[in-house]
Amino acid sequence: MGVKQYQIVLVNLDPTVGSKIRKTRPCVVVSPNELNDHLRTVVVAPMTTTSTNYPTRIKVKHNNKVGWVVLDQIRTIGKIRIVKTFTTLNDKEIIACKQVIKETFVD
Repeated sequence: MGVKQYQIVLVNLDPTVGSKIRKTRPCVVVSPNELNDHLRTVVVAPMTTTSTNYPTRIKVKHNNKVGWVVLDQIRTIGKIRIVKTFTTLNDKEIIACKQVIKETFVD
């Protein structure tokens, strides 16, 4: 299945252990296209419609709903878990995600 960086995909996240976000839900692909094109896995950040304004969460609009990209719960999944693909984040949302990823995981 071909997926692109910052595309929203519907993912079956179960089974999970502990306090990870679970069930089938939209996620944002954060792994680069070079990896997405060649591996059977992708790195995703789950989305939720209920969140507080944490610094590691980006507010986005998808499917006429306001939600949050939960960048503090990034995980690698097998592409087989992807149920459906949707559109990509807009430019403003992508820039916000990149900034949070850099601040959280690089610096």
